[in-house]
Amino acid sequence: MIDVKLAPAHRRFRADVLAGLALPRKRLPSKYFYDAAGSRLFERITELPEYYPTRTELGIMRRHADAMAARCGPDCLLIELGAGALTKVRLLLDRLDAPAGFAPVDVSGEHLREAAAVLAEDYPALAIEPVVADFTGPFQVPEAPDARKVVYFPGSTLGNFDPEEADALLRRIARLVGPGGGLLLGVDLRKDPAVLERAYDDAAGVTAAFNRNLLVRIDRELGGDFDAPSFRHVAFYDPEKSRVEMHLVTDVARRVRVGTSTFAFLPGESIHTENSHKYDVPELAARAEACGLRLDEAWTDPRDYFAVLYFTAA
Repeated sequence: MIDVKLAPAHRRFRADVLAGLALPRKRLPSKYFYDAAGSRLFERITELPEYYPTRTELGIMRRHADAMAARCGPDCLLIELGAGALTKVRLLLDRLDAPAGFAPVDVSGEHLREAAAVLAEDYPALAIEPVVADFTGPFQVPEAPDARKVVYFPGSTLGNFDPEEADALLRRIARLVGPGGGLLLGVDLRKDPAVLERAYDDAAGVTAAFNRNLLVRIDRELGGDFDAPSFRHVAFYDPEKSRVEMHLVTDVARRVRVGTSTFAFLPGESIHTENSHKYDVPELAARAEACGLRLDEAWTDPRDYFAVLYFTAA
């Protein structure tokens, strides 16, 4: 197990929270959703009737996993970013030709360890090396000098990054895999805003609980006093920016403490917690090419709700 030190991660969490709450328009990085409780809530979200991305991507994978594995090629080192429950990757692992190893990367260490242990039982011959790290920064992958590196980045997690951040991440992936390496990328496509908004504001309130859990985590780990249930979950689609935004809104004026720092909120003020950008394949392909990644093949579902794309690093 490759693991980053917890103390620096805790300091980064504290620094990011304090900086985000001090902004004129308060904002918190969505990567901090994924503590153990947040990861479990997200797994529940993926099973909701309104949340189409996971089952749609799985459907694409089931239909085209043979072609995707062929693109990855023999003896590849597969690196999954934002690995989560390690569900989708099994469709690839079942079809890869003698993979050199598998390195799932996730910031939620407890959740990753549990998922990797289960995977290891089902794939005893596969070298599995989980990496507990924030993949938006530097991290180490297992040594495999003769293996071709392929990054698997499912779930349209790329959509959580603003365009400039997404481009920077694509450039880092191109450098990580090196010339001739690959990227298998899942992306959510543009569609009816009503479909999008239902997916991020489900009737059962699971997404609202997932959103509020970020405040619960701040209270627990950073000495906050947010009172998470009193913040209202709001999700809407912005057509100009082609993204769903998630916010936590206070309906009353309040002062919130985080450690020794205090932040004032006006009635109706929100904390912007997540963006989920939706894509057009030709537009994304052009951006990726500028980042050193050439689109080789694209697979979509019959409704064109979602796409899985294979890129080769130049």
